[in-house]
Amino acid sequence: MSELEGKVVAITGAARGMGRAFTEAYLEQGAKVVAMDLSWEPTGFSTDDDSAYLKVLQTNDNAIVSTTDVTSDEQLDASFDAMMAKWGTCDVLINDAAMRSRNLFPPTGRRLTLDTTDEDWTKMFAVNVFGALKATRRFVRPMIEKKSGSIMSVISSGALHSSFGGAQMAFRPSSMEMPYQSTKAALLTMMFYLADEIKKDNVAVNLMVPGHTRTTGFDEQNIARREAGIGSGRAPAPLTPQHIVPLALFLGGRDAASGVTGKCFDATTWNIEHGIGTQTQFEDLAGAAVSENPAVAGR
Repeated sequence: MSELEGKVVAITGAARGMGRAFTEAYLEQGAKVVAMDLSWEPTGFSTDDDSAYLKVLQTNDNAIVSTTDVTSDEQLDASFDAMMAKWGTCDVLINDAAMRSRNLFPPTGRRLTLDTTDEDWTKMFAVNVFGALKATRRFVRPMIEKKSGSIMSVISSGALHSSFGGAQMAFRPSSMEMPYQSTKAALLTMMFYLADEIKKDNVAVNLMVPGHTRTTGFDEQNIARREAGIGSGRAPAPLTPQHIVPLALFLGGRDAASGVTGKCFDATTWNIEHGIGTQTQFEDLAGAAVSENPAVAGR
């Protein structure tokens, strides 16, 4: 029996990409999932497989499909209330919903910081920071009440820093993804502080950094970047969204008493260290065909 069987899991951004991968994996483990997304309607990037996935969820008694904009208090309340009415609790929350640079600045997702507007920053912080905060405020309540639970948030390696010669420097400052990376840095800091604040309630709070992942709109973005001559040409082959699933399942079974809280995990490194698989084993070769890296695209 899986340690996740019967657990109630709330996932934002569940319709596509990593959110879908989380949803499918937790259901396979016997968990009950509140699958939330801004829209479950087909997009310009949707496939027949996406439609089949939705139909499977709609007929699964262990799933609640909820149209939820994380910036909307009313829609988050409705999702939370539906979960409590059906299952009466929440054990795990995954904050995966996010606005990406390519959502704000299509098709390349690139813009110089000084060329962005206040409205750009307001839009992205509303989803990536305040949206995660709004969801966390609600779904953590049952966890605190029963003194057990796990919260995960997905960030980006572009939000990280490293020490060089006694000074902190951005991990990859040339990504040209503002205000996206600023929102992910804010989310990182917020969750680090929250982890310490609710450790006494035995609720774990951790962060996950995915590898270079092929998600919705990835192909169109990279084709546009290549045509515009944008990019360093050093991008690795993209990974499937499933590469982050083993880490998410592991963290879903942890609480603060386990000692795993207040940490930021690199999914690809975690997979290697735990014998799950190397980066190459999770490569998406279809995505490699439209990578920014000519060497990767040609193989």
